[in-house]
Amino acid sequence: MRNRLSPSSSSSSSSLPTETKFSENQTETSSNNSSFIFLEWKRGKGGNPLVRGIRSRLLRPKSMPLNTLVNARDGSSRVVLSEPSGSYAEAQMKPPKAIRGGLPICFPQFGNFGALERHGFARNRFWSFDNDPSPLPPANQQSTVDLVLKSTEDDLKIWPHSFELRVRISISPGKLTIIPRVRNTDPKAFSFMFALRNYLYVSDISEVRVEGLETLDYLDNLVRRERFTEQADAITFDGEIDRVYLNTPTKIAIIDHERKRTIELRKEGMPNAVVWNPWDKKAKSITDMGDEDYTTMLCVDSGAIETPILLKPCEEWRGRQELSIVSSSYCSGQLDPRKVLYGDH
Repeated sequence: MRNRLSPSSSSSSSSLPTETKFSENQTETSSNNSSFIFLEWKRGKGGNPLVRGIRSRLLRPKSMPLNTLVNARDGSSRVVLSEPSGSYAEAQMKPPKAIRGGLPICFPQFGNFGALERHGFARNRFWSFDNDPSPLPPANQQSTVDLVLKSTEDDLKIWPHSFELRVRISISPGKLTIIPRVRNTDPKAFSFMFALRNYLYVSDISEVRVEGLETLDYLDNLVRRERFTEQADAITFDGEIDRVYLNTPTKIAIIDHERKRTIELRKEGMPNAVVWNPWDKKAKSITDMGDEDYTTMLCVDSGAIETPILLKPCEEWRGRQELSIVSSSYCSGQLDPRKVLYGDH
């Protein structure tokens, strides 16, 4: 994906939206401003990025180990989460508009699987820093930020259900962890879809394969969601693909042969996986995507799409996703079972 960042002014609000895009070549100076941020994931020690961003607005508490920066060129604020080995997440101020790339949060709808705007409204809303997050397992050796989105009067006009959506974002050496939670604060039960749309950077889409989805049923969005069964030993790419795989395993591998690496996706609470690449013709019709950008990107998403999640009043749903890189020690294209099954990496 190409760098398409535009200047915008700073803000003192503590709210934020969740969508993502790539960022490069930045000039920075110190600042203590709160900011509408754009989190960018990069591996430490010269590695390649996994997921390149989560856009948001963040008010930094004194106790949080963040460095707040300002772009000297256009004055927009930036926030950086970092850990000792060099992995970091970087933030840049952006307007509240959907951005193609990074890690959009799709709620309460995925795609056009309903009457709401595509992928729901959460990715275009202003979020807030969660000053009092619910207890979660200790985030040892991680840089973590907790964000919250609560329903507003405008939201209730288009989706009449009161909710709280919380997201914990953590980075540690070679790993990005997202823990989303949805609580029903409405007096009535409601159902919703949820997905984490992972824009992954790959060297050459024609040299990539996805393993872990073989023999599974999927809904093909290119033919009106007709149901098929995956016949291939692994998913490879030679044309447009837009599929929702059903009853998927907790672990999926995206193997990049040219870079000799595997992006490992682990998930909980999200039984579906979406695989999408627009290929050449559709890429040319997408205004915020370069004609050749499809060759170096692939979306492999975690989601609860086919069967929406039902929550009664006061109930909470929680999911989890981890993205990490595994060295490609295999030769045949199959994963090394010691590394992937037993975590020897």
